[in-house]
Amino acid sequence: MTVLQALAINPEVVRKALVGFIRQEVTRTGLTRGVLGLSGGVDSSLVACLAAEALGRENVLGVLMPYRSSNPASEADAAQVAASLGIATRRIDITPLVDPYLNLFPDMGQRRRGNVMARARMLVLFDQSADFQALVLGTSNRTETLLGYTTLFGDNAAAIQPIADLFKCQVRQLARAAGVPEHIVTKAPSADLWTGQTDEGELGFSYDQADQILHLLYDQRHNAHEVADFGFDLALVQRIQHLVRQNQFKRQPPPIAKVSPRTVGVDFLYARDWGT
Repeated sequence: MTVLQALAINPEVVRKALVGFIRQEVTRTGLTRGVLGLSGGVDSSLVACLAAEALGRENVLGVLMPYRSSNPASEADAAQVAASLGIATRRIDITPLVDPYLNLFPDMGQRRRGNVMARARMLVLFDQSADFQALVLGTSNRTETLLGYTTLFGDNAAAIQPIADLFKCQVRQLARAAGVPEHIVTKAPSADLWTGQTDEGELGFSYDQADQILHLLYDQRHNAHEVADFGFDLALVQRIQHLVRQNQFKRQPPPIAKVSPRTVGVDFLYARDWGT
């Protein structure tokens, strides 16, 4: 059995678990609706499918947030997914929101520009969630989350993260089972932050490579040299290991300095913090 084969999931079991998770986490807040950024990629398409099943299609809003350099095909794919699910959409061009700030810093590099766009999109989503009276549903997967390939207070700022425990290859498996169009499942992942940008091009390795190495390192608890013995380049294994360690701060709430008897998130807890 290959490492990728070991990452095969039972789509029906996982789908039921995630649908139940969305329904429980949204309704326990007193809300009944969800809003998400619909990019035309496989991750957001899958979350839209799960949310429509969990909450009812009338209770899900997909927000399309192109920038002036965004690929029109991405918006077309997002619209196709929304139409097939029967969920409402809103198109909000972030260019007028982003450009006045970017113009203040003409020498800003692509990464900073991309982070500004990602945070602008989350600003829009949270405002739309207030208008729609909904919870913001995240679309980050486990691979991105472990690698830290997310923007702090950008795409990782959602209220709940339904698919953040699924590797990218598992997202694709579940998306196929959920009926996401195959061209969306297989197209090169991109945050659409600048012309020609792709996740794998920016990372410098493929999601399939990352999924396997992350599984061996953190699920199977192998060290880097043992992972290399499976046929992976040691330098790549060590780079991925470094990214995981370096970006731990993105995976936890801001630490609070404890000076009181009951500190929020430490001693000041309620039953719902344990899922009840």
